[in-house]
Amino acid sequence: MTYQAFYRVYRPQSFREMSGQTHVKRTLQNALLANKTTHAYLFSGPRGTGKTSTAKIFAKALNCEKAPSGEPCNECPTCLSITEGSHPDVIEFDAASNSRVEEMRDIIEKVRFAPANARFKVYIIDEVHMLSTSAFNALLKTLEEPPPHAVFILATTEPHKLPATIISRCQRFDFKRLSSNDILERMKVVLEDIDLPYEEQALKVIAQAAAGGMRDALSLLDQVVSFSGETLTLENALLVSGSISQDIFYEVVESLKAKEIAKVLTAIEELIADGKDPLRLAEDLITFFRDLLLLQTSSELTELLELVSPEDKFIQLAHDFSADTLYGYIDILSKTQQEMRFSHHTKIYLETALLKMAQVPNSGAVSVQAQMGSLAIDPDMSEKVANLEKMVQQLTMQLQNGIQAQGNGGVQQKEAPRPRAKSNNFNAPIGRIREVLKSATKQDIHNIKNAWAQSLSQLQKSQAALLAEAEPVAASSSAFVIKFKYDIHCRMVAENREFTSLFAQSLSQMTGTMYEVLCIPENDWMTLRQNFIKENGLNQKKGTSDEGAEVGGDDHEEPFIEDGPEIASEDPLITEAEKMFGKDFVEVVED
Repeated sequence: MTYQAFYRVYRPQSFREMSGQTHVKRTLQNALLANKTTHAYLFSGPRGTGKTSTAKIFAKALNCEKAPSGEPCNECPTCLSITEGSHPDVIEFDAASNSRVEEMRDIIEKVRFAPANARFKVYIIDEVHMLSTSAFNALLKTLEEPPPHAVFILATTEPHKLPATIISRCQRFDFKRLSSNDILERMKVVLEDIDLPYEEQALKVIAQAAAGGMRDALSLLDQVVSFSGETLTLENALLVSGSISQDIFYEVVESLKAKEIAKVLTAIEELIADGKDPLRLAEDLITFFRDLLLLQTSSELTELLELVSPEDKFIQLAHDFSADTLYGYIDILSKTQQEMRFSHHTKIYLETALLKMAQVPNSGAVSVQAQMGSLAIDPDMSEKVANLEKMVQQLTMQLQNGIQAQGNGGVQQKEAPRPRAKSNNFNAPIGRIREVLKSATKQDIHNIKNAWAQSLSQLQKSQAALLAEAEPVAASSSAFVIKFKYDIHCRMVAENREFTSLFAQSLSQMTGTMYEVLCIPENDWMTLRQNFIKENGLNQKKGTSDEGAEVGGDDHEEPFIEDGPEIASEDPLITEAEKMFGKDFVEVVED
């Protein structure tokens, strides 16, 4: 008889022999015992996790002559023929090779025929995601309402490629990656069966290289057994799997800790020259630092270690790094690993990552405590702390005696905060407007008002509408202030630098002066104006309105605000109306 690979010889033949997948085994066994099996199942998960093996075991349990039972007997003719793959009522269909709709129609036509010598006709469709759209459509109706004697088991590694209509008609079971312990135990069974001595660490290396797949682990074990002599050793496992021993990683990390980057890069160069893949090196380094974190966290996590054995030197190495440093190393390597997948220069990426790691500061817990101790005994620091304590005691006494309250009162009288006009929607340039008020003149505001109506007429209607409810209220030789009735209009004009510049140029053509435009809402203007009058001690001028005020100084004898009825008559719009209709027919109404 020809030689068969381990993964074929040691394929589980019952639920009891399956490794892991407890949630799948228990659900299927309970359904078998209660005779509540359904017509369609979907087994999804990574490769080598037992999907096809579970499908065959389930088919045997359905058709076993000793059913209903939670396990196939593997003794009756039906179980034996299914195990051999010769039973006519258990059909295995490879969708990767037969993805066309014609092959699927051939299956569908034969579904309606009763099984030859079994209770159920079981169709196991492997890699079902490879079926074409037409094949899925042909299968859809049969999958929803098959004959009572038909059971479909769909297996796939990529369930996201299946149509939602197919998934919704199946009971879905998600197979998980097998743990290292499950793979380790299965390999021990195989090696004990062939009576081959082995080293425990060698099996851990193989389990770690398998990445959760039992078939990959058994295939790799088959290679190592063929390469080895009388004993399966760690050295042989490392050589065949392409992995690296923990001692080499120990030396690399020791050099990294000592900031001896030349030794680190030389070691990596030698490993790559020996045929090690840089991407695999990055992955193994991540696993190594992860094991160091576990050793640092707790001594009870040794069973979870993958690359490192719980020896004293590794425990000491784990405590030589702070947790933050190890997290930083893992983060750098993880990002580098993602970049390496899309590049042909993987070696350069790995060397760059190691250079970054050498620059990460290592502030271990011991060194931090030492630093704290040195700070505690520093005489200068002790003196500063004593002085601070004295100051706190003095301030506490002042508060108790009421000195602090008097001091605060004096400060408030000396530096009284200025009331600040502030709008809910727009913050006016209060400081700049105050400067304008200090140097405001009657002649400048007259010039602005005389040119106001003509300048508005030169604007677009949408722009002029923003200034319809606005008016100039104060002006100096370089700037003037516009008061707005509505805050939203004020904000729109103030924030439109292009518009304010255009309007200032229009005014300059008539006044001969290029003024800066300052905007303020009406409520804010009234508050600011009253505060300015109070702060500067200005007296109201007789004969003017309540809003008129004189500004002190030789050049500021004229009022900076003209809202009174006498000045209102000088408004160019009112003057023009009086010319057209006569003064007797024009009445000025104040809002």
